[in-house]
Amino acid sequence: MIDNFISNLQDGIYHVLHISAYDHILFLIVLTLPYLFKDWKRILMLITVFTVGHCLSLSLVTYNIISVNFKVISFLISLTISIIALFNIFTAGKKAHQTKIGLLFFIALFFGLIHGLGFANDLNSIISASENKLLAILEIALGIEIGQLVIAFIVIFLSFLCQTIFRFSKRDWVMVISAIVFGCVLPMLINSNLFS
Repeated sequence: MIDNFISNLQDGIYHVLHISAYDHILFLIVLTLPYLFKDWKRILMLITVFTVGHCLSLSLVTYNIISVNFKVISFLISLTISIIALFNIFTAGKKAHQTKIGLLFFIALFFGLIHGLGFANDLNSIISASENKLLAILEIALGIEIGQLVIAFIVIFLSFLCQTIFRFSKRDWVMVISAIVFGCVLPMLINSNLFS
């Protein structure tokens, strides 16, 4: 039982921190970029809501409630990253990230559903092989949460360093990094095989 827990936990962490999950990492970068250490409660809540979206998606696929078109999901994942990156660029230095908490959490949940569908193909085989599918989903979700918190901590720590040691203004830091992420995602959108 404990072996299954550790294995599922590791699978969840691996699917977030592995280099092949770069799109997921890019999303977490732009999601947490506008925040500082003092905003840790908001960051934790955002990431947890994002994880809940993943968990719901995995459940829907595992129990054959929905089927997934991975071309569409791949395009939508790139689109969600672009939306958050552009939002950061146009609202950097403004109070947009401090207001409308409900809307922000709803967006994180919705985008979590989309990103969770991206993981569903890989994780579904692991979950289906488990005796207790729901428990396996929850264990993997815990791993995903831990992996996402690691990425968020790294982003916030780098933000802290660049804004205190290298004297970047918060506005410039958010705009530049969001623009870089958007530049990384744009080719994914343009070269999407969704329409082929």
